[in-house]
Amino acid sequence: MSGGRRVVVTGMGLVTPLGLGVKENWAGVKEYRTGISGNAKGELPAFLEFMGRVPELSVESHVPPGLLGQLKFLNRGSVLGFAASREAVRGSGIDLGVTEPGRRALYVASGDTTKVGCDFMYPAIKEATKSAWRDIDFERLNRATLDRVNPFFLLESILNNLFSFLSASFEFMGTNTTLASHSPCGANALELAYRSIRDGYADIAIAVGCGNWITEIPLYELEGLGVLSQCREGARSYRPFDKGRDGFIAGEGGAALFLESEDLATRRGSAVLARIRGTGNSAEPPGGSGLGVPKDVTRRCMGAALQDGGCTLSDLSFICPHGSGSQKGDRSELSAVGGLLGGMVREVPLTGLKPYTGHLGAASDIAEIILAIEATREQTVPATLNFRESEAQFRELSISGSHQPCKGDTFLSVSYGIGGQSSSVVIQVL
Repeated sequence: MSGGRRVVVTGMGLVTPLGLGVKENWAGVKEYRTGISGNAKGELPAFLEFMGRVPELSVESHVPPGLLGQLKFLNRGSVLGFAASREAVRGSGIDLGVTEPGRRALYVASGDTTKVGCDFMYPAIKEATKSAWRDIDFERLNRATLDRVNPFFLLESILNNLFSFLSASFEFMGTNTTLASHSPCGANALELAYRSIRDGYADIAIAVGCGNWITEIPLYELEGLGVLSQCREGARSYRPFDKGRDGFIAGEGGAALFLESEDLATRRGSAVLARIRGTGNSAEPPGGSGLGVPKDVTRRCMGAALQDGGCTLSDLSFICPHGSGSQKGDRSELSAVGGLLGGMVREVPLTGLKPYTGHLGAASDIAEIILAIEATREQTVPATLNFRESEAQFRELSISGSHQPCKGDTFLSVSYGIGGQSSSVVIQVL
């Protein structure tokens, strides 16, 4: 492990289409369930019909009274992130008074797209066109905008509004930032939280990812990029690493990890769930036109995480790759994993966890780490849901559509994002 203080996980929170809370989500994985479902009975294109939608939840009773008025400013993803963060803090069992507010770090990965689009202008435009949707009267539009448009629409679209709300809720006033990018930003937020404690800038930290990819405009944009499944087999269409894969199914969710220095956890007698051993990052421009995937970026990233954590391949119970389900992305990842494992390709199983929840964007990394921690505690490699058969060149890799036993206490989680960025983290379960 790299120098500095050891950093441990003492609390986890998870809100996904599969369930509310870590316990409910892990039970769903064990039962081979998915939170992906259809919602329009064939009336819409398949990529709009099937998605991962979180069950109804209410957070009002958990919000400090002084902040209830600000709750209306939170977009959908932020509400899910708040619910996950609260579970993580409560699960840690900590009395926040043991640390100064300035020694509490907060890192948020935000991928919420709830307010992408102009739907908030619909009532005003309807009135300005007298419902004819042509020949707009701009004077009427100005008056209608004052009366018919929610004045808080801009606040709901700001990607760091969860950060402000969490900071005020728990008085986390130490090192901090909000990251907003593609998938790896969840792992990046976790790494920043980990480093803030390891390097002595904080004693405790929350790393949280939140996202909502299930509103119409983002879905059409993702479809235009060619990364969404056409859902020809409904919810079963999301099958990472399978030779018949054709993209992912989008979802929404929130996931959070509560971290603290190991010495603080020991002093207060906390139940430690896991230790962060090491992290790794790599970036490489795809090159050429389109959404090409760099050949070696994921392999370098995984190797860096193992080196940072002082781990060898024989330490790994399993690897959890990104598994977006795209043809190019999965092929690149599997090639990287095969190259990393070499002669151990049959000995280190792989698992793809996104089909249980849908692709949660910025929440996916942390959500999958939480599920992998639960899996390692029970000495299980979760099934890659809907997996049937590998491409010929990857048949030596250990991928299964059924749960498998595993041994050891350490796993490697990997994330990849459009544009050539890869991030990895090595976790040891205690």
